[in-house]
Amino acid sequence: MPLFDLPLDQLRGYLPDRDEPADFDDFWSRTLAEAGEFDLAAEFTPYDLPLTGVEVFDASFAGWGGHRIKGWFLVPRGVQGAVPCVVHYIGYSGGRGFPKDHLFWPAAGYAVLVMETRGHGGANPASPGATGDPHGSAAPQAPGMMTRGILDPEDYYYRRVFTDAVRAVDAALAHPAVDESRVVVSGGSQGGGIAQAAAALRPSVKAALIDVPFLTHFRRAVEITGRDPYQELVRFLATQRGSAEQVFRTLSYFDGLNFAARGRVPALYSVGLMDDVCPPSTVFAAYNHWQGPKEITVWPWNNHEGGGGFQSEEQLRYLHKLLADD
Repeated sequence: MPLFDLPLDQLRGYLPDRDEPADFDDFWSRTLAEAGEFDLAAEFTPYDLPLTGVEVFDASFAGWGGHRIKGWFLVPRGVQGAVPCVVHYIGYSGGRGFPKDHLFWPAAGYAVLVMETRGHGGANPASPGATGDPHGSAAPQAPGMMTRGILDPEDYYYRRVFTDAVRAVDAALAHPAVDESRVVVSGGSQGGGIAQAAAALRPSVKAALIDVPFLTHFRRAVEITGRDPYQELVRFLATQRGSAEQVFRTLSYFDGLNFAARGRVPALYSVGLMDDVCPPSTVFAAYNHWQGPKEITVWPWNNHEGGGGFQSEEQLRYLHKLLADD
């Protein structure tokens, strides 16, 4: 994929206006308060797997609506005292996968809580899932998750997911091995968009690692990329021809730009300049709106894979320095 978006010098200054509903904060305060009426009931069941350096737990907790959300919790074996924890959110279509997929952070001395994204993981053999989405919608939708409940922000799919993400932070804090002052949120693509929202909605986290974030600057994304998942929105609008105003009103409650404008914790972003799934301008729009201390790693020749393992190393060095400076 060739370069197709703005030049890098323009991207660094790209700060578009935000479409923010007047009741954005009230909407999310009420949503999280409603979720708080359910007992978190975090459970960590030892998982029988002979890994000598890591303890593995089959994790679950009550997310939005009290629905059980599955995940994995891994912690270095034999740790003394509480350790930092990375709460990790997964990319589009993926489930929680297997414990072996999440050994990076425990190998570095961190705990990791991997939150499964409700309703995903049923079509990706490499990353199977175990969490459904019991909440349905009477309105039409395009295949995929992007338009599920999209005609009403109260019913929109990502209202449930972002609430689950905040509750995942609470679940990590419930484990005695976790240092409550050093909990970090992370993710790439959809996971990056979720981490971006979680850091704004749960500002007590220590930092956010946000890779090539999806769910950000929706209107520009659908206008300049022909790739899924954003194209799910386009296909819906092509059939539901009078719904555009309502669709974008709903999306304004979930747009990463509005969460970034509330982000106060240190954040490390990444972007691929050839990314035609989450276009560079959508990533820089969020990064430039982020209010806390921030850095961005630019991968000039990469598509949606971004930095891959190179970015993981960047994240590890970033957190090591950030936590060492405490």
